[in-house]
Amino acid sequence: MPTTMEELSVAGEGGLLTEPQGGVTVGYLTKATRSATKTATPLIDTPQSVTVVTQQQIRDQGFQSVGEATRYVPGVIQAQGEGNRDELIIRGQRSNADFFVNGVRDDVQYYRDLYNTQRLEVLKGPNAMIFGRGGGGGVINRVLKEADGLSRREVVLQGGQFWNKRVAVDVGDRVNDNVFFRMNGVFEDTATYRDFVDIRRYGVNPTMTFLLGPQTTLKLSYEYFHDDRTTDRGLPSQFGRAYRYRDNTATYFGNPFLSPAHVDAHIATAQLDHVFENGVVVRNQSRFADYNKFYQNVFPGSAVNNAGTAVTIQAYNSQTDRTNYFNQTDFTYQFATGPLKHTLLGGLELGYQEGLSRRLDGFFSSTGTQNLVVNPLSPLTREGINFRNIPSGANSTYDLGLVATYVQDQIEVNEHLQLIGGLRYDHFDFSARDRRTTVTQNRVDDLISPRAGVVVKPLQNLALYGSYSVSYLPSSGDQFSALTPGLVISEPEKFVNAEVGVKYDVSPVLQLTGALFNLDRTNQRIADPNRAGFFLTSGQTSTQGAEIGANGYVTDWWSIAGGYAFTDARISNNLSTTIVAGNFVGLVPLNSFTLWNKFDLSREFSVGVGYINQSHSFATSDNTIRLPSYSRFDLGLFYNLNETTRAQVNIENLFDRKYIVSAHNNNNILPGAPRLVRFQIVTRF
Repeated sequence: MPTTMEELSVAGEGGLLTEPQGGVTVGYLTKATRSATKTATPLIDTPQSVTVVTQQQIRDQGFQSVGEATRYVPGVIQAQGEGNRDELIIRGQRSNADFFVNGVRDDVQYYRDLYNTQRLEVLKGPNAMIFGRGGGGGVINRVLKEADGLSRREVVLQGGQFWNKRVAVDVGDRVNDNVFFRMNGVFEDTATYRDFVDIRRYGVNPTMTFLLGPQTTLKLSYEYFHDDRTTDRGLPSQFGRAYRYRDNTATYFGNPFLSPAHVDAHIATAQLDHVFENGVVVRNQSRFADYNKFYQNVFPGSAVNNAGTAVTIQAYNSQTDRTNYFNQTDFTYQFATGPLKHTLLGGLELGYQEGLSRRLDGFFSSTGTQNLVVNPLSPLTREGINFRNIPSGANSTYDLGLVATYVQDQIEVNEHLQLIGGLRYDHFDFSARDRRTTVTQNRVDDLISPRAGVVVKPLQNLALYGSYSVSYLPSSGDQFSALTPGLVISEPEKFVNAEVGVKYDVSPVLQLTGALFNLDRTNQRIADPNRAGFFLTSGQTSTQGAEIGANGYVTDWWSIAGGYAFTDARISNNLSTTIVAGNFVGLVPLNSFTLWNKFDLSREFSVGVGYINQSHSFATSDNTIRLPSYSRFDLGLFYNLNETTRAQVNIENLFDRKYIVSAHNNNNILPGAPRLVRFQIVTRF
């Protein structure tokens, strides 16, 4: 096992790697990143709970999506997302918009693939100082692969159950000493364990790096990504649980032939870095992203009746096109005032987002209504459906203007004490125009988000920290697609997080972490019983929790990644007649434990063993539908055929346990996959 930084630098595959965006990685452990502070900072000196899923871990576990890759991250829970998008719960806060790429917002609702991802960073707690609005429980930041001048030729071939077929390529080299290129691509065509649910996706991401001078670098990237799949809302409930889910893991309720979901994404990025002679470092990043998203679903809209003879099917579709323009400029300067060493950050972010939000509700031909009753023993329907925009359905264009400034100072008092303080100001100007009435609603919010932290290091490899941070979510919500008169006068939601923790580098290649936190969410909207369409902002939730994490090499032949989370997320006051004070927040288990182990039994052969355990939770915060606790084992087998080729087998849910993985509401409950086997060949030439 490598034990010094010098040994790590020559440790070969799994050794020390300098990565994009300030990353320093060895195996399953990332030692440093710039995402939490916008400066290259060792994780042990970052006063925040951060879990990084490295490329090596993604590859070994055989996962291809954000939801799958975060299953072994303590405190992160996968939500169903209506079967058409990534949706995660971090520290009791559910979001489908808190996703970022290299620190820039990627907030459209779709499933992201990891074919071009170098690492996946989970930053927990409110992160408005760095990332802006939202992010109350945390954010997910994808760091993409980039042209680094290394010669690489890699092909990954995958096949498996349910006609799974996938190929990914990663090719890069130097044009000359000052120009590098790299291209990542993927194509996947697969069925799934759910009847009639198919996925077809492909993407390509060429990147270029230009060394314009000894102090100036320009990086360019363009990605086209397409995802086409069947929307899957899972099973209805009956008698307070999923309807006979142990016998219906694959059964589709509704009409899969009228339930498509697809997205086309065009994302272009330019990043310019320059170091001035006075030591000021400037980074400017511009991103243009155009998304065309549509999904339609015919799904269970009610519970199965007590007699087991009827369930109601409903339908709607949604078009959510969006174009994003973002520019971030960061200035970093290191200096000293007496014995104090400063890393000063100042920045400006400009953003403009525009789009269309349109929902059409389905009316069944035979009934002329929005409800169709079917027998749950034969829940597939091919009934004709007419879709139309009703008054309660969105039909608006919108635009958002954003101006943000921020300043942060990291102060090293001495080798045992570090301080960090920062403040961000966001000017959030949102307007939406109803296309039916031509009425335009507008709301402006000026948000100030502070951050403070302290790191005490009694030893160089041991850090104790405390932190305080605040984040806001404007009344227009995660997706800000519409603005009603009631939302116009609603104050933003507020998230306040207080946290203490410890980080201990047992060795240069193994880090243990622990954190205790209290996260309060206030100003949640409650429907005003006396004014239809208006809200009371008296809703509150409170989350207390503890997290323990472990990443790295235990020995030179044993690697681990995982941890434990205790998350007590409760409703603090009555939100409705059914969601009352003391209820658990939906989909948040009190206890969760995950651990992935990889054992290198010889130079050629390795075994991976994963374990996931999650206590029971509730489908929603009314606590009427209970999702049972479950345990699951995963297995990986790896064999190096030669120096350039590795064969890999991944078995998810090794013992074929029946379990519920997630839900969207009380009547859309998703059973977990049965035993699932996939094969991979990874070759480099």
